[in-house]
Amino acid sequence: MSESLVVCDVAEDLVEKLRKFRFRKETNNAAIIMKIDKDKRLVVLDEELEGISPDELKDELPERQPRNSNFSFFNLRKTFIVYSYKYQHDDGRVSYPLCFIFSSPVGCKPEQQMMYAGSKNKLVQTAELTKVFEIRNTEDLTEEWLREKLGFFH
Repeated sequence: MSESLVVCDVAEDLVEKLRKFRFRKETNNAAIIMKIDKDKRLVVLDEELEGISPDELKDELPERQPRNSNFSFFNLRKTFIVYSYKYQHDDGRVSYPLCFIFSSPVGCKPEQQMMYAGSKNKLVQTAELTKVFEIRNTEDLTEEWLREKLGFFH
C-alpha cells in the first residue's frame, strides 16, 4: 500500500448539486452527506436531508460501515457534510451559513484517513466553502457546538 496522499475528484453530479444547494431558497436546515467511492476515487452523494437539526443530523451520520460484506464486524467511517443552518444572531438577525463538517472518528484505517484528508481541501474548494469544521466524535455535533463554532465568524 502506498503511503502517499490520495486526492479524489468530486463527482460531476455532486458538484452541480452543491452549487444548487448553495443558492437554495428554503429557510430550513438541510444537509448533504457525502462519502468517498474508494474504487472510483470519487467524492459522491450519500444522502440529502431536509428540515434537520444538528442533533438530528448527528443521529443520521454513518459513523460505522461494514468493513467487508462477508463479515458482520464494522469499522469507523469518515464523512463529509455540507450543512445549511438557520443561525439566529444575538441581535435578532437571521443568516443561513453553509458549513462544511468533516466527521473524522478516531480509529479509522490509515488508508481511509489519507484518502479523506487528501480529498477534504479539494471538496472545500470545489464547493467554495469558508466555514470548515472537524469533529472526531459524532456525539460532539450539537446545536451548542455549531453555534459556538459559527460565533467565531460574526
